[in-house]
Amino acid sequence: MNFEAFSIFFTLFFMNTNNKKIEKAILVGVINQHQSQEQVTEYLDELAFLVETAGAKEVKRFTQKLEKPNNKTFVGSGKFLEIANYAEEHESDMVIFDDELSPTQIRNIEKEIECKVIDRTNLILDIFASRAKTSHAKVQVELAQYQYLLPRLTGMWTHLERQRGGIGLRGPGETEIETDRRIIRDKISRLKKELAKIDRQKVVQRKNRASLIRVALVGYTNAGKSTLMNTISKSDIFAENKLFATLDTTVRKVVIENLPFLLSDTVGFIRKLPHNLVESFKSTLDELKESDILLHVVDISHPNFEDQINVVNNTLAELNVLDKKIYLIFNKIDAFSYTKKEEDDLTPSTKENISLPELKKTWFAQSDYPCIFISAKNKTNISEFKETMYKEIKTLHIKRYPYNNLLY
Repeated sequence: MNFEAFSIFFTLFFMNTNNKKIEKAILVGVINQHQSQEQVTEYLDELAFLVETAGAKEVKRFTQKLEKPNNKTFVGSGKFLEIANYAEEHESDMVIFDDELSPTQIRNIEKEIECKVIDRTNLILDIFASRAKTSHAKVQVELAQYQYLLPRLTGMWTHLERQRGGIGLRGPGETEIETDRRIIRDKISRLKKELAKIDRQKVVQRKNRASLIRVALVGYTNAGKSTLMNTISKSDIFAENKLFATLDTTVRKVVIENLPFLLSDTVGFIRKLPHNLVESFKSTLDELKESDILLHVVDISHPNFEDQINVVNNTLAELNVLDKKIYLIFNKIDAFSYTKKEEDDLTPSTKENISLPELKKTWFAQSDYPCIFISAKNKTNISEFKETMYKEIKTLHIKRYPYNNLLY
C-alpha cells in the first residue's frame, strides 16, 4: 500500500464537513446504571449540536436501557436491527453513537449498516480538524486523529471499498495491516517531534510575556469566552453559536484604566472529551498553568450549567490548576430564566426572567469562588467585571512589583 492510498482512506474515514450536501445523521445512546434517561437526553441534545456544528442534521434518535453497552454492537440485537432498517429505509448517511466505539464494535456494526458509522470521539475530532487554523492546532488535531485511527486499522479497507468501491480504491487486504500500522506509527512519531518543537517556541513566547499579569478564560464550549474576549479587549476574535468555535489560544493585551494585563482565550471543554485530544492539547492548556487568574465562564442560560461547571472543574483538576485564583463569570444573564411555580399546584409553571440583584441572591451565587454576573453580548454589568478585575490585578501587580506601587 502506498501512502497516497492511505491518505485517501484517511480523508474518507473522518467526515468531510466541506461537502455541500447536508448529511442525515441517526443518533444512538444507551441508558445504563451510570446514565439516567434525563442525562442521556441531554447528552444526545449536545451530540445533535455537535452534528449541526459539523454541518450535518439529526433525523432520528434511538435509545435503549442496558446495564452496559453491548460488546459486539453497542445496543441489543433487536434495537440494532431497528436502527439498521431505519437507516436503509430513510437513506441515512451516517449513524453516530454517543460513546466511543471499540474497533470490534465498529466492524460488527458496519457489516450490517450500509452507511458511515462513527462515534462521538470521531465526530469531535472531525470538528476540531475543520476548526484548526494555525500550524500548532493542526498538528495537535492530526496527532489525535492518527492515535484514534491506529487501533482501528483491522477491516479499514473493507470499510473503504463499501464507501467508494471501484478501480483504484480496492484495498490490498489484511496482509498489509502491519505495514499500515508502521506508516501510522512513523507519522505519529514525526508529529510528536513537530509538536515538541512548536511547544518549545510557545514556552519562549510565554517567558517573553512573563512581565505582565496573565488572565485566562476557561469554560465549557460555547459559554461565550470569545465574545467576552472581544468585549474586554476590543478585538475581533471569531465567535459564533457553535461548539468549538475557537481552538487556538489567543492572547491580547488589555488595559483597564492605567493597568495593563494579558488576556488569553483557550479551547472549550466538553463531556467525554477524547483522551487523545486532551493529551494533544496539553501544550495549549499550559497557558492555564502559567496564568495568575482563571476566569471560568459559565453559560447560565443552559439548563444544566451546574454539570458543565463540574466538567470544567474536573478537567482543571487533571491539569493541577485549581490552586489558581478563580472567578466564576456567569454569562448570558440576558437569556437566563427560571421556572416559577405558584403555591396552587394546579397553576402551570411559567418561565420568568430574573434581575441582576435577584441573581446575586440565588444559591449558585454562594459559590466557593467569587462570582460575577454579566452578558458579554449585551455588555450588561461589564463595568462591575472591569472594576473587579482592576482591583484583583492591581493587588497582584503590587505584590510582584512593590516598587511600582506609586503608580496607583
